[in-house]
Amino acid sequence: MRINKKQLVKAAGSIGKNLVASLLGAGLLTTMSMAADFTLKFQSSDNSGNPNYVIQQEWAERVKEITGGRISVEMLPVGSIVKHSETLEAVGAGIIDGHVTATSYFSGKDPAFGLLGNTVGAWGDPNEMLDFINNGGGRELYEELLAPYGVQFIGASATGLEAFVSKIPLNGVSDLKGLKLRAPEGLVQAVFSAAGATPVNLPGSEVYTSLDKGLIDAADYTVFSTNHQQGMHKIATHPVYPGFHSLPVIEISMTKRTWDRMPEDLQKLLTESVSEFAQNIVSALKKEDLKAVAEAEASGSVTIHNWNMVERNKFRNIARGQWKVFAEKSPNAKKVYQVLTKYLAENGML
Repeated sequence: MRINKKQLVKAAGSIGKNLVASLLGAGLLTTMSMAADFTLKFQSSDNSGNPNYVIQQEWAERVKEITGGRISVEMLPVGSIVKHSETLEAVGAGIIDGHVTATSYFSGKDPAFGLLGNTVGAWGDPNEMLDFINNGGGRELYEELLAPYGVQFIGASATGLEAFVSKIPLNGVSDLKGLKLRAPEGLVQAVFSAAGATPVNLPGSEVYTSLDKGLIDAADYTVFSTNHQQGMHKIATHPVYPGFHSLPVIEISMTKRTWDRMPEDLQKLLTESVSEFAQNIVSALKKEDLKAVAEAEASGSVTIHNWNMVERNKFRNIARGQWKVFAEKSPNAKKVYQVLTKYLAENGML
C-alpha cells in the first residue's frame, strides 16, 4: 500500500504532525511504503542449487521491481511446504500462493495434465511450444483444466528441449528396450514403456543418487547444462544431445481467489513478467547448454550421442500413438488432443 503525504501526516496524529511534515520537507520521507499489496509464496519444483531455481528467483525480484513493490514474491525450493506432486491442491487451498512447476506432475489427477504438460515428441524447439500456449489454444486449455482446483494460470515457460542422461550408449529406439530410467508419471512413462523401456517415477532430487547406486540406468531429467552442473555426467557418461523426447511446460499459476482480488494492472504486469521470464530462461539455458557441451566433449570422458532423424521419427511415431491412447482417458484429455493436433497440423508439424 502506498501512502501519500496527506495520509502520512494524518496517520501521525496531532502530536507527530509537525515532525512528519518536517521530515517530508527535508526530503527524508519523500514516500513511504508499507507492506506490499500482495505478499506471495511460490513453491518451485526445483532444488535451491538448480540453475532453473536461480532464474526463478530473479523472476520474483523482477515482479517486485515492475510492480513498484505492490507484489512481493518469495520463491521456495521443492518440498519446502508440500511435495512437488501436491502443489496443485496446495495452491488452490491457499497453503501456498503459487507454484512454478512441471504440469505433467499432475497426470495422476487427469491424463490431460500429462498430455498438455509434456507432449512427448511434439516439439523441436521451446518457442514452438510457447507459441502453442500463447497463440494456439494452450492458454485456454490451461485455464479450463485448472479452474476446478481454484488455480489461475498466469503463463508458461520451458527449460528447453531436454537432454537425456544415460550410463550406457543409446543410439536409437532399439537401445531403449529394457532400459531402467527415471521418467515422470503419465504420458512420459507411457511413451517410454511403449518403446520397451522400464520407467520409474522419481523426483528430480533423487536422480543423481539413483544413477549412482545403479537403481536406474538413465533419466529423463532436464537440460544438458543443468545435468552437467549437477555432476550427472561423471556417473552417466553417455548423454543424448540434443534430446529426442521431452520438452515439459513449466507452469506458473497462483490461487484464483488472490488473482481475482488483484486489480487489472497488476494482473497484466504479472502476466507480462512470466512472458519475459520464459524468454530469459530459454535463452540463458541454451547458452549454458552449448558451454556445457563443449566442456563435456573436451573432458574426454563423456560421449555425446546425437540421434539421426530416422531414429527421432521412430520415437515420435511411438509417442503419437500414446497421444491417442491418452486422448481416450478423459474428456479433458480428448479436448487437449484435438486442440493440440489441430495446431500442429495447421503449422505443418505433423
